[in-house]
Amino acid sequence: MSTGQERLGLRDDLQPAVLFLAVRNRGDVSMNHLWQSTPERAAGPGEDAVSIVPSLLCISKTTRAFNALTLAEIGLHPGQDRLLDRLEVDKPISVSAVADELGVRPSTVSKMLDRLVDKQLIERCANSSDARQTMVRLLPEGVKAQKAVRNIWRRMEEYLTTTIPSDELEAISVALQRTDTVLTTRLRRLR
Repeated sequence: MSTGQERLGLRDDLQPAVLFLAVRNRGDVSMNHLWQSTPERAAGPGEDAVSIVPSLLCISKTTRAFNALTLAEIGLHPGQDRLLDRLEVDKPISVSAVADELGVRPSTVSKMLDRLVDKQLIERCANSSDARQTMVRLLPEGVKAQKAVRNIWRRMEEYLTTTIPSDELEAISVALQRTDTVLTTRLRRLR
């Protein structure tokens, strides 16, 4: 089991088939190769296949737009918030490790880093044990930006959690984490 699967209590043979069903139900034959190893979940008696992809796409788009508006107030763009959140004071991290943690390519991280270096929020430095490896370090202004990002996330979290009954929150959280794990795993295989 991977770390994400252990954290969620998932077994390898219990990967959700929602993505396969969504592609199959849309009749998108050209994309079927992406989902070949995902088992198909049969609908139960009288049960229609559930389609969550439209909801996920809508939630993703709305969340990103809302996040972009709030981040613009502090001079950041979506993605930069996640990068700043991953950094720790006095603990440089390699560019490749940041890319792995964010689930993006190192070239994408490099572009984000360029912008954050220009804003003097972070700096690149050589690894103390291997000068060939580039590390990233949070600067004092970056610490302030990180706190502002976390405050934005906290406010969004408070707003959303007050609109959802508390007995549903844990189930929703687990389902979203599981979906993220499945999508991230699949995306890494495709890259």
